[in-house]
Amino acid sequence: MMTDLLIYMYLCIIVLNLMIFTYKFMLVVLMMIELVILNISMVMFLVFSLMNLELFTIYYLIFLVCESTLGLSLLVVIVRFSGNELFYTFNLMKF
Repeated sequence: MMTDLLIYMYLCIIVLNLMIFTYKFMLVVLMMIELVILNISMVMFLVFSLMNLELFTIYYLIFLVCESTLGLSLLVVIVRFSGNELFYTFNLMKF
């Protein structure tokens, strides 16, 4: 069961990398990241519920909210400085 979870998490990371390099709009990339993180949180909930450690899932969800808030604030900064949310992956270092 643990190897299946690791394979699932590796696939989520690979899909995340493909989505980041495919799409050029920041909002779409943020939505894809949130979908991958929600999938990982479901896997964590299933694993932690077997071990009676649901409290760690709550901690993870708190960090998930903080991460999404930082992503949206980064989106606002990019829109304010450049005027749109279109970005080029290799040209993002100027921020």
